[in-house]
Amino acid sequence: MHVLVIGAAGMVGRKLIEKLAASPALNGRDIERLTLADAFAPQVPPAFQSIAKSLTLDLAAPGTAETLIAGRPDVIFHLAAVVSGEAEADFDKGYAVNLDGTRALFEAIRHEGQRAPYAPRLVFASSVAVFGAPFPDAIGDEFFTTPLTSYGTQKAITELLLSDYTRRGFFDGIGIRLPTICVRPGTPNKAASGFFSNILREPLSGKEAVLPVGEDVRHWFASPRSAVGFFLHAASMETAPIGPRRNLTMPGLSALVGEEIEALRRVAGEKAVSLIRREPDPVIARIVAGWPTRFDASRATQLGFRAEATFDEIIRIHIEDELGGSLS
Repeated sequence: MHVLVIGAAGMVGRKLIEKLAASPALNGRDIERLTLADAFAPQVPPAFQSIAKSLTLDLAAPGTAETLIAGRPDVIFHLAAVVSGEAEADFDKGYAVNLDGTRALFEAIRHEGQRAPYAPRLVFASSVAVFGAPFPDAIGDEFFTTPLTSYGTQKAITELLLSDYTRRGFFDGIGIRLPTICVRPGTPNKAASGFFSNILREPLSGKEAVLPVGEDVRHWFASPRSAVGFFLHAASMETAPIGPRRNLTMPGLSALVGEEIEALRRVAGEKAVSLIRREPDPVIARIVAGWPTRFDASRATQLGFRAEATFDEIIRIHIEDELGGSLS
């Protein structure tokens, strides 16, 4: 088994690699080769030192995709992207990375298969940002994609490409529409959704956090642990039951910002909640207002995908995975 992870230096990429290192097999086959690629140097876990290659590259640059596919990986995790806020602020960069680079990857796979039979499993990190307002109370599997951001548009276009390339037999693709991942470890990034994690992560570490929207904002969430589970399940599941609609909305938890804060109060106390500073940001508020808030993800659930049921659980997962299991 040869596994390629594009976007391996990102948060979900790092956690995915850590999970693979703990049990270095996929779909019943041992991982014998691992290629890690990103715009920043991916770290190789000790368990993979002898079989892994770490590459620093730009997927949109000419020839890069062909280099990655020359090794004919059996499973490809495509997680690389310019995040939502940055894609909105830098139109050219967003389209270059999120669309042009991905199309180059798909084409490299197609051309490799023309030389000799080759159709890898490809798992693509999409987003619920492919949907745009106005929304029903709960977005079902039949709801159309009309994104209201450049990021969502780039993801929606890629979803169409993934379905068509899969239909033509160039690869066996699955698009994973991720909820907002919370609580994200590390430091704040340029994602417009970053504050959903910031208002929990920073107070849990005794630091102040800024809340740029009102507590009545509702959103769709899953933990990093669930995100890794989504990708691993997609990489190993039987794809015939999915049918031609290859892009799946993942299960998650619909919650208000105020419910996040109450969960923080229950888990970490009033002192943590007092570290949240309200500082309205109309730009962030406008972007978030165009995002969906609740889904009926029964199709993905029937296919075996799972996520958390409460925000207390999401916070406790962060404490277990990032803070050594307890608050200092």
